[in-house]
Formats: sequence, structure tokens, C-alpha cells
Amino acid sequence: MRAAVVGAPIAHSLSPVIHNAGYAAAGLTGWSYTRIECGAAELPDLVAGLGPEWAGLSVTMPGKEAALAVADAASPVAVAVGAANTLVRRTDGTWYADNTDVGGMVGVLTGAGVVAGAAVTVLGAGGTARAALAAAARLGCSSVVVVARRAEAVDELRPVATALGVALSAGRWADAQRHVSAADVVVSTVPKGVADPLAGGAIWRPGAVFFDALYDPWPTPMAASARAAGLRVVSGLDLLLAQAVGQFEQFTGVTAPLAAMREALVAARH
Repeated sequence: MRAAVVGAPIAHSLSPVIHNAGYAAAGLTGWSYTRIECGAAELPDLVAGLGPEWAGLSVTMPGKEAALAVADAASPVAVAVGAANTLVRRTDGTWYADNTDVGGMVGVLTGAGVVAGAAVTVLGAGGTARAALAAAARLGCSSVVVVARRAEAVDELRPVATALGVALSAGRWADAQRHVSAADVVVSTVPKGVADPLAGGAIWRPGAVFFDALYDPWPTPMAASARAAGLRVVSGLDLLLAQAVGQFEQFTGVTAPLAAMREALVAARH
């Protein structure tokens, strides 16, 4: 059986390390997991051409919205978020879309001590921000402020927030530091370097949690600032592992050997 991670660019992806270690530890001989360079526009043709030996695809940027569109059916959370990072080949040959980023984010934030009623600030308004909104809804967070460089990007999230039952407000990027200091949980979903200028003047709420979706380079300036202030800090590497576990189990039907998958990921980063 085969599976792969698809996206563009994809050469840097550590997903094959995680999944192949899982296959080995679970005794799934004959299973393999690779990388496929594929943009959003090419995804429908790629999926249509896959043979019956394909169990599933992990979908990263920029194909998460296209993955939802190409599926024959989808999980409620993928529909609400408007994006899928997982395509599973069902026994009848149809494709099912899910978003394991959400469950993964819930897991890492819960592990970091996030509890119901927390006030959340999200930096950025892209696909990972959508997953952050869904995670905030599942965690029972009291409010979410999305701080983005473009106001219209936040407006695009409003239907998602409504579908999820999340109270969403917009913050200007010029006021990002103020919103960071007011939050119990800060989730940074912006590309490499964008949040770096905020780190120098960041004032963190005591006991807060900082999650940065990035993991290379690590720590980011924001993560280093948060850690120096005594915050609990989690990285995109934590999310990468957590979302992969959900994919592994849907592709294989086998409980993921988490320890082996984590060990392989840590080794690949050193």
C-alpha cells in the first residue's frame, strides 16, 4: 500500500520520516510513504490518476482547499474549516477528506495546559488560522482575536468562525503586540520572519501558552521571547507529529506507534 504527502514546495517535508517509522514499528511491511510535488491546480488530476494501491494522501500548502473540493465526502470539521489536510481512499474507491490539523492542535494545546475560557490571539489568517479557530471552538475558548496584515483576510474567516460558533474579532497588525499581551493563548500561523519584529517588545501574560506553527528555524524569535518569559511553548513540530497520528490511523486502520514516530522525527531534526 502507498501514501504520500503532496504540496509545493515539498522537498523539506518530514512527513515521510514520521509515517515510514510508524509503518516499520507497526509491522506494516509493504507500506511506503513518499513526497509528491503538486500544486493546488494539479491536485484533481493527481488524485484521479491514483490506483487502488493508494491508501491516502497528506495534503500541505497550497492544496488544502483543493483537497476538500476533490473529495467525494468530508468530515464536519473539514467542511466547517473549509480545508482538508487528509484524503483517505475508502473501500469503494471514493475519497474522504478530513482535517487532522484541528485534532492535532487541540492535542498540543491541551498538553500545554490550555483550558476552557482562555482568550486566544491568532497571528495570521490563512489555512492554519482556520484550524486554530476550530481548535479554539473545541477547547471552549472564550474569544478569538485574529490579527492579520490584511483586514479582508480576517473577513474571509468570519463564515468559518460562525460555522464553528466562535466569537471572532479582528485586530490590526499595528496593534499585534497589544493583542499578544492580552492573550492566554497566542497562536502564530504567519510565514517565517513575519512575526520576528514583534519579539523584541513582546509583553507576555503570566502563565500563557505560545504556539508557533513554524519549526525551522527553531526557536523563532517569538518562541525564544515566550520561553524566556516562562511561558509554555509548543512548535510546529509538535503539530506535525500530532496531525500525522490521525492520518496514519485513518490510512492504515492501525493504532499509531506514537513513541516510534516521535523518536524518528526528533532524530531527523538533529
